[in-house]
Amino acid sequence: MTFLRSKTCRWIALALRVILGALFILAAYLKLRDSWRLFAMDIDAYGVLPHHGIWLELVARTLPWFELALGVWLIAGVWLRAAASISAVMMTGFIGLMTWARIKGLSIDCGCFGSGEKISWITMLRDGSLLAASLALAAWSYARRKKGSDAIS
Repeated sequence: MTFLRSKTCRWIALALRVILGALFILAAYLKLRDSWRLFAMDIDAYGVLPHHGIWLELVARTLPWFELALGVWLIAGVWLRAAASISAVMMTGFIGLMTWARIKGLSIDCGCFGSGEKISWITMLRDGSLLAASLALAAWSYARRKKGSDAIS
C-alpha cells in the first residue's frame, strides 16, 4: 500500500478538508453578519479595484458567499480536486494582496475574517499555513489513483 492510499494519509486529508472548510465558512460568516459595505471598505483599502465601482460591490457581495460554498464543498468532499485547487488559488491571491499592501506600507485591515484585523506577520503566517494545507490537499486529490468518486471517505 502506498502512502497516498494509507489510512494515515486519508485521515490527514480529511482533517485538512474539515479545517480548511470550517475556516472558509467562518470567514464567510464573519463577513456576512455585517453589511457588505464594511467588507467593501476593507477591499477598497487595498486600492486594486476602482473606487465605488461595480467591481468593488460585486466582489464585496459575492466573495463571502463563494467562501461559504467552498467551505461546504471542502467539508463534504464534493468536487474535491476543484475545491482544493480553488482554495489554493484564492489563498495565493490573498497572500499576494497582503504582501503588496505591506510592501506599499499600507496599514490596513486584511478583511480575512471580517473587519478589524490589521495585516501583520501573524495574518501572513496564518494564510501561508492555509495555502500550504490547500496545496497539500490539492496535490493529494490529484495524485491518488482511486477511480470513480472524488469524495474522501
